[in-house]
Amino acid sequence: MSAGTKKVILTGDRPTGPLHLGHYVGSLQNRVELQHANQQYIIIADMQALTDNAEDPMKIQRGVLEVTLDYLAVGIDPSISTIFVQSMVPELAELTMYFLNLVTVARLQRNPTVKEEMKQKGFGANVPAGFLMYPVSQAADITAFKANLIPVGGDQLPMIEQTLEIVRRFNRVYGPVLVEPEALVSQIERLPGTDGQSKMGKSLGNAIYLSDPADVISQKVMGMFTDPNHLRANDPGKVEGNPVFSYLDAFDPDKDALEEMKAHYHRGGLGDVKVKKHLIAVLESFLNPIRIRREEFAKDPTEVLNVLRHGTQGARTVAAQTMSEVRKAMGINYF
Repeated sequence: MSAGTKKVILTGDRPTGPLHLGHYVGSLQNRVELQHANQQYIIIADMQALTDNAEDPMKIQRGVLEVTLDYLAVGIDPSISTIFVQSMVPELAELTMYFLNLVTVARLQRNPTVKEEMKQKGFGANVPAGFLMYPVSQAADITAFKANLIPVGGDQLPMIEQTLEIVRRFNRVYGPVLVEPEALVSQIERLPGTDGQSKMGKSLGNAIYLSDPADVISQKVMGMFTDPNHLRANDPGKVEGNPVFSYLDAFDPDKDALEEMKAHYHRGGLGDVKVKKHLIAVLESFLNPIRIRREEFAKDPTEVLNVLRHGTQGARTVAAQTMSEVRKAMGINYF
């Protein structure tokens, strides 16, 4: 790719509810920044969300609107970024089927991201087939748009690795049709949950959402885990692995003052309540403008759906062209 050429970007989320701060540092922030100099496609992955929510499709229907509102509120501009719904682009399902013939069940079972999510959800041997193969669906999403740059969190790197394997095998067997993607990892690979025990997640009940009102944010932050050995303000405190400071690293714009606060906490004399109150102020300063924009967009859900309709039409045009090339390479363009 020559210097100055725009890159095609494919990124997105499963619409199982509103987005949280972990989504923002994981890839949303990159999407907002990259859209101005690149051709960006943002997928609302409702088919992938159904892999573990098949009995509650209304949850996904509600989630599509919630996620779209979050995209618009953080600054994704539909006039320069294409936001589309996965299930409304049937070419993606077709490409997924072809890719399934190029990957083994054993390989899917070894995918670290899938293994971890299966463990969190307690599937055991009863994992839905659709859930097990969703990395293949993700590979189809990426390659249908010939995306060469994928903003992801560090925990999603195994998905990109699997996509590369599929692309290389397809191109080796059928010819050089598909583009090999490159992962763009966020500076903060993972934001811990408010419980400090794992990454932030909707199903784990440890998330702060972009749409949370101020009182809810305050309540969640005041309940956050810190250093269990920092029992009194005068005690020396541990900054490393302390969720409150992880959030401040991600969202406090005054890095010099933050370093001073860390040093104070480390040597003792700074209480957890004071640090948490500072985090509340930082998060409220960041989230309040997003919350206001979201409320404005939510007043006109018809227009939000029009954004999705227009974006999906554009996305399907691109995916259909790729599928024409795929079928030709595979020799299945019968007429």
